[in-house]
Amino acid sequence: MSTRFSVRPALSALTTAVLAVCAAPSAHAQSAELIAAAKAEGQLTVIALARNWCGYGPIIDAFKAKYGIKVNELNPDASSGDEIEAIKANKDNKGPQAPDTIDVGLSFGPAAKAAGLIQPYKVSTWSTIPDSAKDPEGYWYGDYYGVLAFEVNTDILPKPPTDWADLLKPEFKNAVALAGDPRSANQAIQGVYAAGLASSGGDASKAAAAGLKYFSDMNKAGNFVPVIGKAASLAQGTTPIVIRWDYNALADRDTLKGNPKVEVIVPKTGVVAGVYVQAISAYAPHPNAAKLWMEYLYSDEGQQGLLNGYCHPIRFNDMVAKNKFTKASMDKLPPAAAYAKAVFPTLDQQNAAKETITKQWDQVVGATVK
Repeated sequence: MSTRFSVRPALSALTTAVLAVCAAPSAHAQSAELIAAAKAEGQLTVIALARNWCGYGPIIDAFKAKYGIKVNELNPDASSGDEIEAIKANKDNKGPQAPDTIDVGLSFGPAAKAAGLIQPYKVSTWSTIPDSAKDPEGYWYGDYYGVLAFEVNTDILPKPPTDWADLLKPEFKNAVALAGDPRSANQAIQGVYAAGLASSGGDASKAAAAGLKYFSDMNKAGNFVPVIGKAASLAQGTTPIVIRWDYNALADRDTLKGNPKVEVIVPKTGVVAGVYVQAISAYAPHPNAAKLWMEYLYSDEGQQGLLNGYCHPIRFNDMVAKNKFTKASMDKLPPAAAYAKAVFPTLDQQNAAKETITKQWDQVVGATVK
């Protein structure tokens, strides 16, 4: 079982000193001291980082190879809500079941801060992260974003939908799934919001209610499948259409290698972009390894890794301006025109929508997603 401090005398004083320095929310480079302290801890525990999500598999492997630190990968398919609960449930657990870091939807960052569940840390590339996507005190910070798209098994549905209204048509009976439980999973909540934004003509104030009505209509029509959509259910035909982040859908397309054929469609309307944020648990058993992990994620190398996984890294504009991304990775992205209408909901809009959707899903839609 790992402990917060190294038990080796030669490193204990060093670790303690680094902990004191790194606890302050100021920028830190990947210094020799931080690396040594992280290695003394010996491991890092992450949660909800599916290996085909945003290229996290190769990113984790590269981090392990670079620093020789073991990475415990908890519950890869956990929702943002699950991650928050994991911190709460493991406050006194200093072992590998306690997450050191979380990767959650934007609205969950401020809530976790308010609840005292995360600690501040500003990475050395802090100034290149847009102000709109980070907590000024360093408690949470955007890492990447994508848009909600339709992932379609075109072996089953050779004429895929092109917009939200299409999903209500008879030809898509027993076909449409969300990629999570809309009562707790950010990806699913945003899917409901996006559908509502489209059906309300772009009115953000009505999007949540309109989204619930939309899914109620879809459920009554028999088109909604109350199953958490994944690559396996898509391939098996259980959920031939999955509403999910474009980067997840594109990764599935690569993984399935044409069996079945997969088309990823950014809808014509209701194009909602979602920012995911990183944070370090206030109770992290391995706080220095967590800080080193953040330094790696926000380095040029880490941001390139996210782009390789089809995510738009939060430092995207900064990296493009400096010509830091590889041409091959840029060429694999969907056409920029598909993202021209993307809407970035404000934090207040997201919080309001989350409150409405999570609390009223059972009453309005009445479908238990499992």
